[in-house]
Amino acid sequence: MHVSSGRWLYGLSLAMVTAVLWGILPIKLKLVLQTMDPVTVTWYRLFSSGLVLLVWLGARRQLPAFRPLGRRGGMLVGLAIAGLVSNYVLYLMGLNLLSPGTTQLVIQIAPFLLLISSLFVFRESFSAGQLLGLLVLLLGFGLFFNQRLGELLTSLTDYTLGVLTVLAAAVVWVVYGLAQKQLLSQWSSFQVMMVIYLGCALLLTPWASPAQVLELDALQFWLLVACCLNTLIAYGAFAEALAHWEASRVSAALALTPLITFAGVALAAIWWPAHVIPEQLNLLAYGGALLVVAGSAVAALGHRRRKALTTP
Repeated sequence: MHVSSGRWLYGLSLAMVTAVLWGILPIKLKLVLQTMDPVTVTWYRLFSSGLVLLVWLGARRQLPAFRPLGRRGGMLVGLAIAGLVSNYVLYLMGLNLLSPGTTQLVIQIAPFLLLISSLFVFRESFSAGQLLGLLVLLLGFGLFFNQRLGELLTSLTDYTLGVLTVLAAAVVWVVYGLAQKQLLSQWSSFQVMMVIYLGCALLLTPWASPAQVLELDALQFWLLVACCLNTLIAYGAFAEALAHWEASRVSAALALTPLITFAGVALAAIWWPAHVIPEQLNLLAYGGALLVVAGSAVAALGHRRRKALTTP
């Protein structure tokens, strides 16, 4: 069972880096997806990041050893790969149907699901504060979707399909997050990410179309490069944050991600109105977004330690 190092300030800093990078990511991806399909975008992001880590770890003679993992470790690697590759593809499919802000707010359920799962897997407790956070989060979602709540509940439109797809991406992300945290008991965060990235890229290769990069204009090409760098840095920071901080605390910091996205969309729409469309939301929806963020943070920070009922 992996135990956090206790360097909470370092873990907090890394979690905030992840939140900012994840916050601006859907804005860039939305423009790249105008020309490139979700599988190919995902393939480029994972392959480039995995290759960089392979070269870096190889030069430092720190490539991971698979034998010590055993059968259980091998299963964890497989779960992490399946979870992350499914998350990437489903997220982009949902982003194709939704705005960046809506997509990022819906995926916010992922850190909360990670928190709930960690209660069982890592034997963390569930407090009254966390229950309050859950209620606030659910209220926030209700307010956020006030303009299209009837559409979500009564018909299967592109908007509804997009929300359901992003929810599915959140569920499989939890599988990845839990498996990765356990792998940190055997490998460093960078070794874990190298194996997962390259494994995901290999899995996607039969369905990817790398030649689509030639169809991108100059802006889209550099945005794709930025997305690849974002993948390497953000997930590396996330993996390292889990090594130094509890999963519940990391999820609290990541709660800020949707607000960063909404702010980023607003600024991008002002600076590049020809490329970025502003969010079409009323004040009640924005209030709901704030409640979702607050609920996620309260739920995570409401964590209280207690002794596990059973030993690992």
